[in-house]
Amino acid sequence: MANFAGTARPLAVTTASPRIKSIQRWALSLLVLSGVINYVDRATLAVANIFIQHDLHISVGSMGVLLSAFLWAYAFSQLPVGGLIDRLGPRLLLGLGMFLWSLAQLLGGVVGSFQEFIIARVLLGVGEAPQFPSGARVVRDWFNIRSRGTASGIFNCASSLGSFVAVPLLTFLMLTFNWRWMFIIMGIVGIIFALIWWMTHRDPLQVDLTPAELAYLTEGDETGHVQRATWADWKSLFSYRTTWGLMAGYFGTIYALWIFTAWLPFYLEHDRHISVSKTGLLASIPFFWGVVGGLLGGWITDFLVRRGVSPMGSRKYPMLVGLVGMAVFTGLTAIAPSNTLALVFISCVLFLSYICSSTAWAMAAVAAPSNCTASLGAIQNFGGYFGGALAPLVTGMIVQRTGGFAPALYVGAAIALVAALLYGVMVGKPITLRQGVRSDA
Repeated sequence: MANFAGTARPLAVTTASPRIKSIQRWALSLLVLSGVINYVDRATLAVANIFIQHDLHISVGSMGVLLSAFLWAYAFSQLPVGGLIDRLGPRLLLGLGMFLWSLAQLLGGVVGSFQEFIIARVLLGVGEAPQFPSGARVVRDWFNIRSRGTASGIFNCASSLGSFVAVPLLTFLMLTFNWRWMFIIMGIVGIIFALIWWMTHRDPLQVDLTPAELAYLTEGDETGHVQRATWADWKSLFSYRTTWGLMAGYFGTIYALWIFTAWLPFYLEHDRHISVSKTGLLASIPFFWGVVGGLLGGWITDFLVRRGVSPMGSRKYPMLVGLVGMAVFTGLTAIAPSNTLALVFISCVLFLSYICSSTAWAMAAVAAPSNCTASLGAIQNFGGYFGGALAPLVTGMIVQRTGGFAPALYVGAAIALVAALLYGVMVGKPITLRQGVRSDA
């Protein structure tokens, strides 16, 4: 295992120009807002679950297939989308992605059958795939290495913030209008936002940067600054153990997270015997702590860099602590003697999961060559959401067989521990593709 502590190179004193600062603020604002829309749109099916089953005559088993269709499409779309972002830029790919997922969301409001809904959910997964790899690339493009952790935490907190506001917002729209208009309204909002992103955001190659601005953006990068990625570069990422370590760590993070994202209301009602009226409010509390964890995770990485820890180490250490902590608190949830304590433990899991998520995306901005940032981030995200797609299915099967959630929670805890072990052993030095040099071979 590489020694990360105290190995960071001294960084020159460079500062962002007023123009760069303006681009940074605007880009992060757009990424957070689009990320919130992204996660609200994911939740529409879960919020309208019962009404959709009744209106379209869909069984509970078929609803499970419908719920998982998005996750599988989203996971496998990560593999090509990262390379496309690195080749064509986040302005184009995220703009097209937002338009496609919003169109799919709108179509969800007019479907007339189970088969049509499957198509809409698959398109939603494909369209949402560029969101977070684009965020990683934007951070790499427009932020100095000293501040990429905080920036990654800010754009990544959109996922927990979106989950936090989704249920009350969507419930209001559904009860004020109906479930179909809930889908249609969110689709229209997303299409408008896609146009705003396209009209206002620019990639670095589309801006006439000064030498001082280029020096600020590239200073401290150990992996070089290359403008365009090739498919050979993308494929070569799979030959590095660091890549597989990132996938393993994120698999454990998202698997444990999606146990609660997919099943928390049902768990509170089924195992904890909390009424439906109270579940809606209580289920949102852990996601508030997810927002806090997402912001704190990014800040921690930059704090460690300023204290002399290498950029890789500043991401690796919090990720390891977070994964182990998730395992501990997931296991404790299974044996919590009271509902209050169970909710505290679940909040700890989500708090730590979003610390891990922020540090994982911040890692993509330092572990990959600059021309492969979105590619590595998307590959990592594929590993995560492969676990995310498995978690609802495996948890449901275990609960159906055993009659309770405790065994499923123990499985999630074990997966998080194994992920921490693999992450600690496999993640090493930054990946360097220059002149065919493999830095972590």
